[in-house]
Amino acid sequence: MPTDVCLPQATFSIRKKSQKKFNLMEESRYPFLPLDIRESASSRNTNRSNLDGSGSRGSGSCESSLTAELKKRGHGSRSWIKIDKNGNSKILKLDKATIMTHCCVPARDLRLLDPLFIYPSTILGREKAIVVSLEQIRCIITADEVILMNSLDECVVQYKSELCKRLQTNMDQAEDLPFEFRALELALELVCMSLDSQVKELEMEIYPVLDELATSISTLNLERVRRLKGQLLALTQRVQKIRDEIEHLMDDDGDMAEMYLTQKKQRSEAYLLSDVCAPTNTLGGTREVSNSSPVSPVGAFTRAPFLQRAVSSIMNSSKYQSSMGSSPGGENIEELEMLLEAYFVIVDNTLSKLSTV
Repeated sequence: MPTDVCLPQATFSIRKKSQKKFNLMEESRYPFLPLDIRESASSRNTNRSNLDGSGSRGSGSCESSLTAELKKRGHGSRSWIKIDKNGNSKILKLDKATIMTHCCVPARDLRLLDPLFIYPSTILGREKAIVVSLEQIRCIITADEVILMNSLDECVVQYKSELCKRLQTNMDQAEDLPFEFRALELALELVCMSLDSQVKELEMEIYPVLDELATSISTLNLERVRRLKGQLLALTQRVQKIRDEIEHLMDDDGDMAEMYLTQKKQRSEAYLLSDVCAPTNTLGGTREVSNSSPVSPVGAFTRAPFLQRAVSSIMNSSKYQSSMGSSPGGENIEELEMLLEAYFVIVDNTLSKLSTV
């Protein structure tokens, strides 16, 4: 009789140990996945094994469930912070398709902002947006707003609060830089400050270890030096990439001209307005519109898409580029180049510090 009573407890203990061992195996197989995905996959695999009576089909179910979870996360909605010109911020849930349509950016640019992937720092100028991926600051800057990847990282929180503060403080004051360059400048400023502070912290940690190694060579000290050397090389590569990216932008006038989003938007709106206000006949002369003649509402609505297609084709044509120039005025490009050069000097100085460590 006592044996029958203890039997369920022994069975429960065996099942608990088996489940614990299975969880450890799953964690060793997929250490890079978040905990919630591993738990969901493990539960599905356990249920399938219990139904089948064996674990032969459990591995296939686990693989398919993991793939489904990753696909769902890659194409689902994410949390973004939208900051407008007035410094007002709002948290939104947006998917990739919505962002691609709203900002006119390709899917490959959004992959640079995906936190599931690790890409080097990049600054890309597109038709209606600037794609910024600098360390933890990952955002899309347009002529009217900044769409920032929501994160609890200190650098991201500081960027959001500081940008809103600057925009609200200087709302009634005339600014020399357009909105997109003010947002880009703040991203460069915070990243440079973060990298410089990391270099200082690494210096404070390296020098005492080297002094201790000079007095006592031991396995522990050698291991600490090896670990710090790996951190030094990784930090050097990150700083070098940002330096190369800024230098690449300064060397290409076309890339810098592509980043003038406000001017491109104003030129496009002015061209549309001039075409609507001054219609021309087939001979090229100005056509006088009679005040007494009625205006067809159908023609007014059908003309707008035609104008948009016409302006888009003209803006992309080589004739328009040659007449308007491939870039804004030389003074404006020089202004952006000076802005980039200032932060290039800062990053280059940080890189020099790393080379002397």
